[in-house]
Amino acid sequence: MTAGNGEGSRWFRVADEPRDWEDFYRERWSFDKSVRTSHGVNCSGSCSWEVFVKDGLICWELQKTDWPQINSDTPNYEPRGCQRGISASWYPYSPVRPKYPYVRGVLLDFYEQERAAGKDPLGAWAAIVEDPERKQTYRKARGKAGWRRTTWERATEIWAAAIIYTIKTYGPDHLASFSPIPAMSMVSFLSGHRFCNLLGGTMLSFYEWYHDLPHIMPMMWGDQTDVHESADWYQSTYWVVIGSNLPMTRTPDAHFASEHKYNGGKIVNLAPN
Repeated sequence: MTAGNGEGSRWFRVADEPRDWEDFYRERWSFDKSVRTSHGVNCSGSCSWEVFVKDGLICWELQKTDWPQINSDTPNYEPRGCQRGISASWYPYSPVRPKYPYVRGVLLDFYEQERAAGKDPLGAWAAIVEDPERKQTYRKARGKAGWRRTTWERATEIWAAAIIYTIKTYGPDHLASFSPIPAMSMVSFLSGHRFCNLLGGTMLSFYEWYHDLPHIMPMMWGDQTDVHESADWYQSTYWVVIGSNLPMTRTPDAHFASEHKYNGGKIVNLAPN
């Protein structure tokens, strides 16, 4: 087909070509339904997302900029969400996502040998940790991979045997426990915390594990963290940020830091790097 409108006009021809290739893009962005949710990752940003689902699988997601405005004197919370959040849909289907329990191969071999010899779980664990050579062998394997898939029954059996052995040998106060942080799953955190408390063990603060938030705070004031409202950053006059990269570790709230400077505040950053 040709078209034109007189002298000097631009002439073009639309070819009679199949356009089936466009279906790829239509199908890529088609969906059956959408679900409002957030991401249970180590962030606590609570960003609002709309997740699009097709055939029971997460296809893609978008930010939902509908957080309420606090008042006319405070900047808007939006936009919230980051590159890590928008790529979170890939995690459930990642080929490297652990879906089964794994035990270090050298430790699993020792344990299976003792169980095959007729020992009960507690006796099997005792035979390993009370043997200096084997105890040193499986401890030296840490940090060197060598994981081997096992069953949930065997993994929980080893775990329970280790706990019972420690309680009977040294006392429950020698149990040092770590539970998933509340920002990832409050249910997982509280269940692990409660279990440790019921046994009489010591619950570790997760800040001593990854040193992102104020890990000295529990030592000074006895509580886990301040958990202040990020919008208060804007209202403050003077900040001291120690060893934290806000755009990296507090991505959805970092804009309050820049807006705080426009509001006349000052920021001092102490960082070892």
